[in-house]
Amino acid sequence: MSNFRFELPSIAITTQDIDRLTAIAEGNATRFPQVAEFLANEIARANVVPTQRALPGLVCMGSKVTYRDESTGQRRTVILVYPHEANIDMCRISIVTAVGAALIGLSVGQSIEFKTPSGERRLLTVLEVASSDL
Repeated sequence: MSNFRFELPSIAITTQDIDRLTAIAEGNATRFPQVAEFLANEIARANVVPTQRALPGLVCMGSKVTYRDESTGQRRTVILVYPHEANIDMCRISIVTAVGAALIGLSVGQSIEFKTPSGERRLLTVLEVASSDL
């Protein structure tokens, strides 16, 4: 994976999500410091867009996201949720995971490289985004 060197893509977070995500990042700074810092950095660099003007294909909270892990070629579909809603058996991943924090604000076709808490570098590409039935 060290061959991948991408600049961070531009991202957008809706006004509906921004305040709650900021509180979650701050509230998890002690419990999950690396992921909370990553999420806080993503929030800080995001363009904040009015919820009603968010374009289709934008990963928001509650989105059903299909992405590809570029190091393995594996495709996975998940629903991005708040920590209390997470359930891996139902493919609901928390925003307070490295993958969840990486996906928020991306759009279809965008890729992001990031480091997991274990130090592994990953590169994910968003393939499809839909509303979930939460």
